[in-house]
Amino acid sequence: MTIKALNLETHMIFLQSTQKENLWVYAKYLYDAMGQRIRLMELGTYENKTFSYDVLLLYREATMYEIHRHNRTCNKRPLKGDFQPMVIPKDASLLGQVILGSSSGPGEGLLVNTWTGDLPEKAGKFMSTVTEFGCIPVTTVFHTDQFGWVLFSYFDNVIGILDPQELNPPAYCQHAEMKAGDEEPVDFFSLFNNKH
Repeated sequence: MTIKALNLETHMIFLQSTQKENLWVYAKYLYDAMGQRIRLMELGTYENKTFSYDVLLLYREATMYEIHRHNRTCNKRPLKGDFQPMVIPKDASLLGQVILGSSSGPGEGLLVNTWTGDLPEKAGKFMSTVTEFGCIPVTTVFHTDQFGWVLFSYFDNVIGILDPQELNPPAYCQHAEMKAGDEEPVDFFSLFNNKH
């Protein structure tokens, strides 16, 4: 079973918790499977301090834009790693099927499947819960040695992107230059650790 190669606009709660730090993030998450683009517009807290963060990941161009709307500027950074589609891999194991909510009356519950397996290249483990119909993500938990436990909870999912322009760099980012050698390339998980 796979989450189809669909474009998805969703809101999510992101939690990363380790022994040394706590990071809570509420984000609007735009996911373009076909174009291999992701946009995160976040508001969060790190060590009891609030922050906002807007980032566009363009995997086909190996480029990340940090977008600063308040002063209409952008930072352009190299992006490492391959695009990881939202899929349940073929070698994943089904943990089980449950109803979230209640099965006592019509419309009171949501039928979901929970899968577990290894992250690509055995980088860690994952557990994903998706809807039985449509295979829409509900929660995903990752564990890696580098980042510890990472939890994503998705809600208000919409299939399709309401404003596709949000997956393109704003006009004021067109002249942003990537400074060779100054920036270490980032990947999806490390960008969460680098912004606070």
